Amino acid sequence: MYSYRLTPSTRLILRRGDITTFAGDAIVNAANERMLGGGGVDGAIHWAAGPQLLDACRAVPPVAGQPDVRCPTGEARITPAFGTLQAQHVIHTVGPVFRTEAASAPLLSSAYRSSLQLAREHGLKTVAFPAISCGVYGYPLGAAARTAVSTCKQAADGLEAISFYLFGDTEFQAWNEAANELLEPE
Repeated sequence: MYSYRLTPSTRLILRRGDITTFAGDAIVNAANERMLGGGGVDGAIHWAAGPQLLDACRAVPPVAGQPDVRCPTGEARITPAFGTLQAQHVIHTVGPVFRTEAASAPLLSSAYRSSLQLAREHGLKTVAFPAISCGVYGYPLGAAARTAVSTCKQAADGLEAISFYLFGDTEFQAWNEAANELLEPE
């Protein structure tokens, strides 16, 4: 685990491990636009939460004119957490499928920013993120880590701690390098 100072009142914590073990206000799910489960982090969160999370996601109204879209890319939605999750809420956000840095970075940044805004609107103080868009969506780790850390630094107001749960050594190393480049260690 590594800890950095994002703002005078907000810590950034990097952990190698499983996000479903986070005990805090909210975990962020790297969801798809339908919010009906999937693979990777999304599948792990839905598995740990059980069928109640799927029911809560189905209750999120679709976007007008898009019956299969509950959460557009770059936006976020919130549901309660269920099952074995120790967090109180799940914030579902959709990152971009990587195309180019110029096209994808604004959408990835928006996914992080929207999640943090939703956390503040609900009075949450501790949030844990995965490496959004870095699995099957193909976002390069170094670029994703820099976007994630810089966006969290800009949008951290009102939160006590933002954690990243990074499943593999390569992801953990990319986030650590980005944090060392952009932040001060604690």
